[in-house]
Amino acid sequence: MEGVDYLADERKKASFDVEAMKIVWAGSRDAFEVSDRISKLVANDPAFRKDNRTMLPRKELFKNTLRKAAHAWKRILELRLSEEEASKLRFYVDEPAYTDLHWGMFIPAIKGQGTDEQQQKWLPLAYKMQIIGCYAQTELGHGSNVQGLETTATFDPHTDEFVIHSPTLTSSKWWPGGLGKVSTHAVVYARLITDGKDHGVHAFIVQLRGLEDHRPRPGITIGDIGMKFGNGAYNTMDNGVLRFDHVRVPRSQMLMRVSQVTREGKYNQSDVPRQLVYGTMVYVRQQIVADASCALSRAVCIATRYSAVRRQFGSWNGGPETQIIDFKTQQSRLFPLLASAYAFRFVGEWLKWLYMDVTQRLQSDDFSTLPEAHACTAGLKSLTTSATADGIEECRKLCGGHGYLCSSGLPELFAVYVPACTYEGDNIVLLLQVARFLMKTVSQLGTGKQPVGTIAYMGRIEHLMQCRCNVQSAEEWLKPGQILEAFEARAARMSVSCARNLSKFGNPEEGFLELSADLVEAAVAHCQLIVVSKFIEKLQQDIPGEGVKQQLEALCGIYYLSLLHKHQGDFLGASYLTPKQAAFANDQLRALYTKVRPNAIALVDSFNYTDHFLGSILGRYDGNVYPELYKAAWKDPLNESDIPDGYHDYIRPLLKQELRSARL
Repeated sequence: MEGVDYLADERKKASFDVEAMKIVWAGSRDAFEVSDRISKLVANDPAFRKDNRTMLPRKELFKNTLRKAAHAWKRILELRLSEEEASKLRFYVDEPAYTDLHWGMFIPAIKGQGTDEQQQKWLPLAYKMQIIGCYAQTELGHGSNVQGLETTATFDPHTDEFVIHSPTLTSSKWWPGGLGKVSTHAVVYARLITDGKDHGVHAFIVQLRGLEDHRPRPGITIGDIGMKFGNGAYNTMDNGVLRFDHVRVPRSQMLMRVSQVTREGKYNQSDVPRQLVYGTMVYVRQQIVADASCALSRAVCIATRYSAVRRQFGSWNGGPETQIIDFKTQQSRLFPLLASAYAFRFVGEWLKWLYMDVTQRLQSDDFSTLPEAHACTAGLKSLTTSATADGIEECRKLCGGHGYLCSSGLPELFAVYVPACTYEGDNIVLLLQVARFLMKTVSQLGTGKQPVGTIAYMGRIEHLMQCRCNVQSAEEWLKPGQILEAFEARAARMSVSCARNLSKFGNPEEGFLELSADLVEAAVAHCQLIVVSKFIEKLQQDIPGEGVKQQLEALCGIYYLSLLHKHQGDFLGASYLTPKQAAFANDQLRALYTKVRPNAIALVDSFNYTDHFLGSILGRYDGNVYPELYKAAWKDPLNESDIPDGYHDYIRPLLKQELRSARL
């Protein structure tokens, strides 16, 4: 029970208003109140229990997920929850399910790409869940290269239908969540062919299963792709395989907001620009960045609490050992992740604003910010998901051996989160897209076209190529202007260096392939600058609550100085810094660890996560870790009897030297 005292004492050390920080984390008082109420509603409902999830066989696990999804929908209807509240409820249930794809991909695809008439037909059915949809894009042979998809949709003018077909094994749809066993409909991406001409990839609504018997429709082969990484984890989701054998759908089921096929089979582009499709992409990616801050903050909450509970070494005269959170090696690994969770939260908030801004501009036919918004969201999706996946694994290691137990919550959290690095765009491919945008921006410098938004710093390229750091003490690394110049100079010089090297190649594409590793590093530098600048911008706002702003300033300092320390080769190699200035940065970073240390528990309490949502014995709010770990061990099915199944067949013959006569 010692752990309870550790965390009670830790909470007394806080030098800021925790309740005020909870509101900063949530984004607003309203958002906090909704989140707080819904998370407690889920935590207090035994139907949403999840502590046995990692022990269930797959079929039982999946059926249990179906039960929870149905119960969640029942509660949403009974309580008449708003769309925001319903979304929060699904989030706090904390179990990947077909509903994620129905609400997160199927409905947005119809809203983004369907005509008004198509939306009026399909959305009411989807909103009431009278149909359940998924998003069937990825194929066995193609994921990142969407233009390489092989499924075909050939128009038949005699019947006014499209014939959807899988011409090869690799054209099988593979991975869509909700497809394997649940979805009745899908938005299917296929190559549109009219009169022998291929018009590229378009979207079609296809019914997959009967609405009465749930059996696959004629011509459709469909199933689950099998077990995935981890216990429980993403195995609650029916990721599916789908093949079409000349399946006919009415012409009206091609999503036709951007392009249409007429009754005669003529292909037309509408007045609505193709760029509108990017609006949906920006929405999905900003949501992924927001999810990154949630997943990383969960792992950091667990690791921080357990680091305060766990004691090892350093006992003097028979006194208690040292809390491992007091070791600088622990702080230097843990606190940058704590700072990253807050940094990703704030850049996620800004991306939400960017999405609203892009949407408004699109509605008035202003596409000027779209390339920058597209590159920015692609890069931030890549940066935050990679850092979060690595961060969750680091948190597991920060918890020592016990972090490897399923009851720590970290193995399952990692297994659920890690596919974010490859879905909705492979992270390296996305960084290469950012790099292309950076190279184009560099090539246009001096032409009179001013860089805008997150790339505006390139407009000061002459200064950034020549300036030198003038820091003369550790404390000067706390000046926001100094930090921004350092990260801008690094990003600009890396981009210009890549552009110069590219210009040496006769064939630019050949150069791009050869220099792709350098280009990825330049893209990372640009994306890290965005996160740093948005954290600094957040701190320029009015932030109420005693001591809240000071703690956020310390976290911001840890975020940018830990990046500077990790990537100091970039800053030194670009001749912006001297080794002595890099050493000053490291001195200041250590000082900030000391400043954050007494507030660490309060900073993770500010996430306001229930024990149910954390799903971790190591991360319990009350710190009562060891008795609960001991108790949990005895719940494992293996401990239902002292003598294991198989003893008489395999262990006893071994002990009694009777293996030759044993039936193995």
